[in-house]
Amino acid sequence: MRLILLGPPGAGKGTQAQHLVAKYGLVQLSTGDMLRAAVKAGTPLGRQVEHIMASGALCPDDVVVAIVEDRIEQPDARKGFILDGFPRTVAQAEALDRMLKRHGAGLDAVIELKVDEAALIRRIESRIATMTAQGQQLRSDDSPAVLHRRLAAYREQTAPLIAYYRRHGLLRSVDGMKTVENVAAQIEWALLEKPATAKPGRPVTAKRPGRAIGKKSASARKARRPKIARKSQKATRAAAAQKPKVRAKPAKHRR
Repeated sequence: MRLILLGPPGAGKGTQAQHLVAKYGLVQLSTGDMLRAAVKAGTPLGRQVEHIMASGALCPDDVVVAIVEDRIEQPDARKGFILDGFPRTVAQAEALDRMLKRHGAGLDAVIELKVDEAALIRRIESRIATMTAQGQQLRSDDSPAVLHRRLAAYREQTAPLIAYYRRHGLLRSVDGMKTVENVAAQIEWALLEKPATAKPGRPVTAKRPGRAIGKKSASARKARRPKIARKSQKATRAAAAQKPKVRAKPAKHRR
């Protein structure tokens, strides 16, 4: 199973990815974690993106595509993976499609976590206050000001991915403002939906499994017709049997 989690920063993609890893045995591929690890290790790539990440801007496409492709080629990722934080742009999505095609693979679903941005700001402020009170070290991008810039970047560059994956029939949207458990249940339900093929310019609406109410197949309608006919014939014969018989009067002969 190959999945993508879409949603603005702070939407809870990492938390839901961990749930999916535990339930389905997938590998979580977080571009943010991979880039932060590169920065911490002081690799050439890490030095290249360190100042970009600290400012809250998005890293160049070629850098992110290269680090993701390298990770996807590793043996543990071939069994299935969840991409968290990638792709961020339509150009990256197209590059990912080409990359997976080279490996003879494709995506199974793209899960969008829909959230309220104002509530998101309050959530990050609360998290920062809690971490500060507990003496935990904050990341350089853990601040409301940086989050505002990241949200603006998401709206401008990443949000178009929703339309892109909807056209490909892969998009599944869930309410990311619910509890962690509720969101996880929504995602599990969404993964049960069969992929749909979208028509150009028309959104895909996934249907829940089960027979449509009020609709019957042609074979079912035909199967019921003989029964209705037999009931009608029986009723006619019964009515005829209950009707009193009128005896004909003997004819009078003239002399």
